[in-house]
Amino acid sequence: MEKKKIRVLFVCHGNICRSPAAKGTFIKLIRDKKLEEYFHVDAAGVSAYHIGESPHPNTIKAGLEMGITIQHKARQLTYKDLDDFDYIIAMDHYNYSDILKLGNNNDHQKKVFLFREFDPEVINSHHVPDVPDPYYSGYSKFVEVQKIILRTSENLLNFILERELKK
Repeated sequence: MEKKKIRVLFVCHGNICRSPAAKGTFIKLIRDKKLEEYFHVDAAGVSAYHIGESPHPNTIKAGLEMGITIQHKARQLTYKDLDDFDYIIAMDHYNYSDILKLGNNNDHQKKVFLFREFDPEVINSHHVPDVPDPYYSGYSKFVEVQKIILRTSENLLNFILERELKK
């Protein structure tokens, strides 16, 4: 019998900037470590604004500049996602709150984390900052977001692997 894959879902507001960037980065990281057969990675948005759209062009460009291919079609987070995914990673406090409102049971809540809880620049801080939403900003904000995602993804992967090994 095949082992169930570890299912990771990244969630932002519209699902065209931050969460697709995190999805692409995480996929590259697990491929580089030859772990892709153990994971299923996806992204969703709490809103329905961009369903079916490709990632923002600046998201794609910032990723490519750092060697990351970002391919995704925007979709909205569903209640079923809360059951289907093992780790649900919110890009900001608003997304986190929206996810918890959608899934109001303890099993769902244990799966939800703020992405920057794993950021090496803020670990052990009293306040976990948001991944800034670059949507209304210039290209430099998309690059900043991609850098945050890049440096944070390794710690997130290590957290997930350590947790899964304890099961």
